[in-house]
Amino acid sequence: MEGFDVNELDDVIHGRIRLGIMAYLVGAGAADFGTLKAQLQATDGNLSVHLRKLEEAGYVAITKSFRDLKPLTSVSLTEPGRVAFLKYLGSISKLMPQSN
Repeated sequence: MEGFDVNELDDVIHGRIRLGIMAYLVGAGAADFGTLKAQLQATDGNLSVHLRKLEEAGYVAITKSFRDLKPLTSVSLTEPGRVAFLKYLGSISKLMPQSN
């Protein structure tokens, strides 16, 4: 684990649900609340709390609107969120043994 520093891990991303949100969004770019809820098998309340934490960090943008008179919450990855996620992955990759 040479070069790995646990202090480099971003606590905002490191939780299972938040990591799942970031991993999904890095590929999709954006998703609605229902899609994230299904993908992560999270409850409404649990997902909301984690999304709020990511939003407060500036990692995701949340947009609320209506479609066919139903509320729609859309979540998108921000550029600072993309940068933070790539940095997180770089930190985690230091845990992998280097092949010669």
